[in-house]
Amino acid sequence: MGSRSRGGSGSGLLLPFLLLHLLSLLRCSSAAGGNEPYVGVTIGTAVTNLLSPSDLASFLRAQRITRVRLYDADPRLLNAVASAGARAIVGVPNDELLALGSSPATAAAWVSRRVLPFAGVNASTPAVISAVAVGDEVPTALPSALPVLLPAIRSLAAALAAANLSSIPVSTPLPFSVVEDPFPPSQAFFNQSLARSLVAPLLAHLANTSAPLMLNLYPYYALMQSGGVIPVDNALFRPLPPSLEMVDPNTLLHYTNVFDAMLDAVRVAVRNLNATPGAPPPPILVTETGWPSFGDRRAEPYATKDNADTYNSNLIKHVLEDRPGTPMAPGAQAQSSAYIYELFNEDLRPGPVSEANWGLFYGNGTPVYLLHVSGAGGFLGNDTTDRSFCVAADDADEKAVQAAMDWACGPGRADCTAIQPGQGCYFPDDVRSHASYAFDAYYQSQGRAAGSCYFQGAGMVTTTDPSHDKCLFPGSKLLGNVTGSGGANTSTTPTSDAVGSAIWRLRTGRENGFFLFLQLLLSIAVVIVMDSNFWT
Repeated sequence: MGSRSRGGSGSGLLLPFLLLHLLSLLRCSSAAGGNEPYVGVTIGTAVTNLLSPSDLASFLRAQRITRVRLYDADPRLLNAVASAGARAIVGVPNDELLALGSSPATAAAWVSRRVLPFAGVNASTPAVISAVAVGDEVPTALPSALPVLLPAIRSLAAALAAANLSSIPVSTPLPFSVVEDPFPPSQAFFNQSLARSLVAPLLAHLANTSAPLMLNLYPYYALMQSGGVIPVDNALFRPLPPSLEMVDPNTLLHYTNVFDAMLDAVRVAVRNLNATPGAPPPPILVTETGWPSFGDRRAEPYATKDNADTYNSNLIKHVLEDRPGTPMAPGAQAQSSAYIYELFNEDLRPGPVSEANWGLFYGNGTPVYLLHVSGAGGFLGNDTTDRSFCVAADDADEKAVQAAMDWACGPGRADCTAIQPGQGCYFPDDVRSHASYAFDAYYQSQGRAAGSCYFQGAGMVTTTDPSHDKCLFPGSKLLGNVTGSGGANTSTTPTSDAVGSAIWRLRTGRENGFFLFLQLLLSIAVVIVMDSNFWT
């Protein structure tokens, strides 16, 4: 996988911003984007208990993911991608650049071993690989490898051409920090130490081989480095009043989001370098973009689930539905495709707290948060339709889980009959099992509304049906055909938010009459305490 980073160290981004305030996806004809823009996801493997290849294939299909980026050419992952009917950019790790850049024969052997089995060269091999990404952010991650980067790209492209696979483009993902003075976009240019030695010959090669310019582009870091100058809404694709929009004083173009401003800055830098006279510049493919869902509260205040949901949901809508292009290059034909970093939280990655929290899902397939992607052809939307449940969070304190369950079964009015003695979900008789049923009963009764699985952090949403043995959870598809396991209130009346937790837990083996009497008394007690601003 190489030593990946997300371009947050580029000092060229800070000062200029301070000067001013996955269906239709398969129709893409190349990694450059083809006729239709698409959104893909990156898959890293520094994950505890990553899904097995067969489970990963099922997961990709369920989430309707048809484009992925891998950081190496692991045949197990490629087989999973093939089984899912998806396509993949495969990566050459940074630590392999020296060998490939020093020896065309080694590059040819790499293509034969890593690419040919997944390139659709005959009826028995799947056509999985859509592009080859050589290295990752080499100028910042491993600058000592810059002398061999272009030779490696050329050798791999030649090896693919020799195998009649010139349709598979070869490029390298650059960090956005190679662009200086990105705002206003009209004055952007490439870092002078890299412009002639790396970027110009790279652009010429990409134009000659119909390959895209790959860029890792993060409005999150632009926001973090702006010292408060960039409005957070502008980084999250949220609309701003015209008076607050970024305006390029040289072109008078208005920028409603940072993502498009960064793309146009790259376009201007490419044009100013004039590395492909007489030929159109290569299209831009965003090989990484995203937003962390958690970080250090002081150092990374914008790393929240709400912001991550907003950015990634709006990115998908921007690319797949709106397809506006950019102010400098408007229209769907100019819309750049993008890969969201990343599919799974890589909890084994070192570094800042946020480094392990960029994923849309945990390694076991449980959502970190729910995207709002209705209308995107089902892409990454399976967890927001008919297959989501609310269960006790793995890392929640048991006392908090207990209190939250008591609130759900009491003031929350969830139907918790099924977890009482003698009922279908009484066993296993432990706090987390009972709480998971109670949480799901409340979550489903609220129509799975946003916030209804929060429970002060004690609950989490999952797409895995937690039903077991004779216990069918309220959110299970089977409930409509089965009775007698504890009826759930399946009302879909929405609520704006889920209130936090509770004070007591209804759990007793005494006769039903005493149980109901006790439940009534304790319900009254909870209402009294809550009305006395206990939660404020």
